[in-house]
Amino acid sequence: MTFTDLMMLMPLAVLGAVLGLDVVSFPQAMISRPIVASTLAGALIGQPGRGLVMGVALEFFALESMPFGASRYPEWGSASVVGGVLFAQTADGTAGAMTVAALAALLTASIGGSSMVLLRRANAVWARKQQARITRGSGSAVVALQLVGMTSDLLRGGALTLVALVVFMPLYEAVTATLTISPVLSRAVVVSIASAVGLAAVWKVVHTTVGARWYLLGGLAMGFGIAAALK
Repeated sequence: MTFTDLMMLMPLAVLGAVLGLDVVSFPQAMISRPIVASTLAGALIGQPGRGLVMGVALEFFALESMPFGASRYPEWGSASVVGGVLFAQTADGTAGAMTVAALAALLTASIGGSSMVLLRRANAVWARKQQARITRGSGSAVVALQLVGMTSDLLRGGALTLVALVVFMPLYEAVTATLTISPVLSRAVVVSIASAVGLAAVWKVVHTTVGARWYLLGGLAMGFGIAAALK
């Protein structure tokens, strides 16, 4: 990959950095959800529709993750940029395009989750170094820790996105060039697995949370109503 190619990937790395930051640090505005993140990535290379398709599939996988407290979970913001770009850059009907793109996104999400754990440990080290100042009530120490943590998370998301794209783009092209599987079948595999994961996650919440089924039914009714109004 040439220097020019790397420069062309920088806007995508910046997008991955912002979306990776949104997952936990700031502003937690849900723009890092796969359905949004992947669509933005596709739009950045002129294919928002294909980005949206990839985002819907990844969103089903992401429903299984419950990002509460200090729990470990995949980092879907940066990963969705990778999956969205890979799928959006190929022509419709390319054999195995969605399958390989989804696999790359899942691997990136897993690595991204591990990178978040490492960043939390680093945050703890920085906090201990400022413990004396924080104990004395230093506001500047708290602000400095916040800025260091958010800046580090921003850089983490950008680096993860850039490295993943550099690694997976040539692999993606090489694999899809050799596959002979039907494009319809390859998409069906991803959709089936993603739907099974997503429906299981929804059932887990609905089955164990009081009143959740009514919220689900209400959301479905609103969704169908909006869809009917748009026709």
